[in-house]
Amino acid sequence: MQLTPLDVDSIDLSDPEFWLAPREYRESAFWSLRREAPIKFFKEMTLLDFPAGPGYYALTKHEDIWAVSRNPALWCSGQGSNITTLTPELNEFFGSMIAMDDPKHFRLRSIVSKGFTPKEISRVEEYVTAKARTLVDEVLEQHGDDEFDFVEKLAAPFPLEIICDMMGIPRSDAKQVLDWTNVILGAGDPDFGGSLEILMKVALEIFAYAQQLGESRLKKPLDDLTSIMMHAEVDGQRMTSQEFGSFFILLVVAGNETTRNAISHGMLELTRRADQQRIWFSDFEKHSRTAVEEIVRWSSPVIHFRRTATQDTELGGIKMPKGTKVVMWYNSGNRDEDLFADPYRFDVTRQIQPGQIGFGAGGPHFCLGANLARREIVVMFDEIRRRLPYLHITGEPAYLRSNFINGIKRMPCRIK
Repeated sequence: MQLTPLDVDSIDLSDPEFWLAPREYRESAFWSLRREAPIKFFKEMTLLDFPAGPGYYALTKHEDIWAVSRNPALWCSGQGSNITTLTPELNEFFGSMIAMDDPKHFRLRSIVSKGFTPKEISRVEEYVTAKARTLVDEVLEQHGDDEFDFVEKLAAPFPLEIICDMMGIPRSDAKQVLDWTNVILGAGDPDFGGSLEILMKVALEIFAYAQQLGESRLKKPLDDLTSIMMHAEVDGQRMTSQEFGSFFILLVVAGNETTRNAISHGMLELTRRADQQRIWFSDFEKHSRTAVEEIVRWSSPVIHFRRTATQDTELGGIKMPKGTKVVMWYNSGNRDEDLFADPYRFDVTRQIQPGQIGFGAGGPHFCLGANLARREIVVMFDEIRRRLPYLHITGEPAYLRSNFINGIKRMPCRIK
């Protein structure tokens, strides 16, 4: 990739037009910020119908993102995890655990984590493999010589149907859940509505669906994750149906979109870098661990999260009063030249230390489903390696218009 030094004062990460610029320009902007202004203040712009906030400091270096993530007492999540300042009600509604602080966060995460123990994850291992096999079967039957959409046929349904199965959501509802999550994460993309009215309508629909699901499992538990969470107790307290409704939005969004986009970006890069595909696929077990971490580093499916200073403090020599917003740009931290040698080279053998921050940079908000996501990526590419060895991307992807999710909406491919 050809990077061009930019005047950092000409860069505006808040401008929606920045996120429509060519990817080389965006990478050049973050590269320039890391070199010249690793902690830089930006004004906020109006998003949908929410008023512009007070502005924020952009953190573009791995070490600063790492430090803030691991100090929740100083840098809280409870005032919002996205750049825009929402009302407390909307913040909790859309954010669930990722927009909470202790002790509320600890209680809810303790309940939810009972569904993500190694024992529970191992229970879905066979289903993960079977689902990948079924999707590849369908591709082979339906698209022998035809071009088809990699996202629609493989990357999107795979993690979505897995999380739906884990939650006890009927398979007939999976398409509706996918449509809901697309609107919630694609709020700024015209393909998915692009208005606050549509966003709130969809959010209320998915919330009502989740509440009904949770209440039904509370009355009649089944062998699924919803039942485990609704009946789990911490200090004698269970999750309320309202808490489950908000967490459900977070879970199906995180459990679907992030893995879907990691797999999509991974396939795109393996097509562009056939040498890396040969290295991994020729000794799959040996390179799977590093290849998955590289795919997550490279794709950085979640582009940013925000934290807020709980007291007057200083970061990188900059004084920040209580209430200051800082935004951790994971996509930039994952390209930090001070940690990653030749960071713009996709390398499936790249050592896993230092660690990529695509699942967050540690601390209490580290991704609960990270190990499930890693396993899904391995299983899907193993199935592709064995049964679709000539699968390749045939055209440019259609990227999601977003500064939050590094999404691919559509991407053509062939299997021959």
